[in-house]
Amino acid sequence: MDEYMTVTLTLDNDEVVECAILTLLEANGKEYIALLPLNNDGEPENGDVYLYRYIENEDGEPELENIEDDDEYEIVADTFDDWMDSQEFDESDAE
Repeated sequence: MDEYMTVTLTLDNDEVVECAILTLLEANGKEYIALLPLNNDGEPENGDVYLYRYIENEDGEPELENIEDDDEYEIVADTFDDWMDSQEFDESDAE
């Protein structure tokens, strides 16, 4: 797997998960982040992707917020799917 920037998440159940940052997305004027959970070897865990609202606090530090609204989540998931499709297209062009 290519080198990614990573972030460490503490989930609601207090599980700590290292995640690769796939991309920052914009949808409906807000920013979101797509994270890929990694196992202890730094490889993708199970193909799941975590989507969070991405904001920067007053000090410019990044913060992640859960997406609670189903409609908002669907919009972000669709935007992420479009991004994934464009990445696959770009990879096929490089071959």
